[in-house]
Amino acid sequence: MRIQVRRTGGFGGLDHHRQVDTSGRVDAAEWKALAQAAVAEGRGTPPIGVPDGFTYQITVDGRTVYCADPRLTETQRRLITRVLKEGD
Repeated sequence: MRIQVRRTGGFGGLDHHRQVDTSGRVDAAEWKALAQAAVAEGRGTPPIGVPDGFTYQITVDGRTVYCADPRLTETQRRLITRVLKEGD
């Protein structure tokens, strides 16, 4: 499973992109469950964010959803944090 996160916006208007490929990882099942839940809670179109807030594009195996601060679900926040921290 390939999980991609793109974060845009913020005070500096930065664009940050990371991805994780779960193939062969011992924690692949955990990643899969987290990714599927986050995608299920996402929107099909980019939401209107808040000034200087971040917007996110989450893509899991070709399916893309969108979300934005401050209305991230806890699952989305956990997935985004992990991908941005551990991804390439």
